Amino acid sequence: MSNNVANTPEARLESLASSLKEHFSAEGYEVIEHLSEVTLVVPRDQFRTVMQLLKSTPQFSFEEMIDICGIDYLSYGQEEWQTKGAPNSGYGRGVESPAAADADAENRFASVYHLLSITNNVRLRVRVMLNTACPEIDSVNDLWPASNWFEREAFDLYGILYSGHPDLRRILTDYGFIGHPFRKDFPLEGYVEMRYDEEKKRVIYEPVDIEPRTLVPKVIRNDGSQLPDNQDKQDSADA
Repeated sequence: MSNNVANTPEARLESLASSLKEHFSAEGYEVIEHLSEVTLVVPRDQFRTVMQLLKSTPQFSFEEMIDICGIDYLSYGQEEWQTKGAPNSGYGRGVESPAAADADAENRFASVYHLLSITNNVRLRVRVMLNTACPEIDSVNDLWPASNWFEREAFDLYGILYSGHPDLRRILTDYGFIGHPFRKDFPLEGYVEMRYDEEKKRVIYEPVDIEPRTLVPKVIRNDGSQLPDNQDKQDSADA
C-alpha cells in the first residue's frame, strides 16, 4: 500500500517540489506549487546551469522538452470589457480599451519551458523573466534538439532572442513581416497588409488602412424593439 501511495501523481509532484527546494531555494529561486503543477522560476544569469542540472542529475532526469513559449506581461491583469454587472439591455458592455500600463522593464517578457521526466514520470515548468530592452536568453537546442522550432516560434511571435541557436529565423510569419504579433503593443490590424497587384503580377505589401475600433458584443432583445417599423405594425395587427 505504501508503494502505491508513493507512486501517485500527487506524491511524485510533492517529491519533485521538495527536491527543487532542496537544490535551489538557497540560491533564491522560487518554487511554485499550484493546481497540481510545479513551476521553477530561474534567474536569467543562472538559467543555463539550472537546465543542465535538470537534465543530467539522476534525481530530476528531465529527458524531454515538451514545449517552449513566450509571455508578454504588458497590461497584465487589466480588463478591456465590462464583464461584471453588465446591463441586460443596451450596448453598455463595450468599453474603451484602457491605455496599456507600463510593464516592469526588467520583467516584461518570460520564456517558459515545459519538461518531462520519463524516468520519474513527472512534469516541470521552468520560467525565466526577461527585460524589455533585450529579451535574450541562451538556447537549449544542444540539450534538447526538440527546442529548435519552439525557440524559433517564440522569436517570431514575441521577439525573444535565443543566443546560440543554429538557425534563428521566423517560422510562422512571412519573410518581410514587420514586428512580433503576440506582443501586447502590436496593433490587432498590424502594420502592413498584402494583396495581389494585377499590374505588377505579384503580391505586394502596403500600409494597413483599417481603422482601429472597439468592438461591441451584440445584444439580441426579445421585445421586438430591434425589428423594422413595418414589421412592428404587422405584428401588432396580427395580435
